[in-house]
Amino acid sequence: MKKITPEPSIIAADPAHIAEEVKKCEAAGVKMLHIDIMDGHFVPNLTYGPSMVAAIRKVAPKMELDVHLMIYQPFDWIEQFARAGANHITFHLEATEDLEDTIAFIRRCNLGVGIALRPETSPTLLLKYLDKIDRVLIMTVNPGFGGQEFMEEMLPKIQFFREKCDMLNIPISIQVDGGINLATGKKCVKAGASHLVAGTSFFKAPDYKQMYEDLAALGK
Repeated sequence: MKKITPEPSIIAADPAHIAEEVKKCEAAGVKMLHIDIMDGHFVPNLTYGPSMVAAIRKVAPKMELDVHLMIYQPFDWIEQFARAGANHITFHLEATEDLEDTIAFIRRCNLGVGIALRPETSPTLLLKYLDKIDRVLIMTVNPGFGGQEFMEEMLPKIQFFREKCDMLNIPISIQVDGGINLATGKKCVKAGASHLVAGTSFFKAPDYKQMYEDLAALGK
């Protein structure tokens, strides 16, 4: 049995009731919440900033907060998100030329570190960083908006990283984000993913607890 960690993506929650939605996630057994940060430049949308992360941390002091930076120059924001209460920070390979320094600074802030790839980005560009990070985030839609259709052509990329990490004995997690539901999540798990970011499918589910448990059970 493979351990699967579902991560509800708060961007898909009711924006008028974020605190209530976070509490409902906590009651459903959610251990890790995914928070998308978008700057309107790297992706064509604007979302939250450090103040939202701090607000969620106040509501759920024990929940792990996985902050996904879809912004240019992520290095400049790491310390602010660390102070706000992030546990993990993932940034995009395409968003900076300072990958080594960004990884090192996230480490100095005592946070988990991940690198994300847009669908069009070659996985080979990330190979030399695999032993320096905790996770790879493979976007299974074009980043920027929720509710998009899952891109089946990303499954070989998941498998590529799983095989490379196993071959090199590098214990990093493979995370997928975009169009994840029970059907697509199962395909991703089969390909090698262990973290499933679910936005629309989770927050539109009639029973958060059941949906969370069903996603977690995909590793059986």
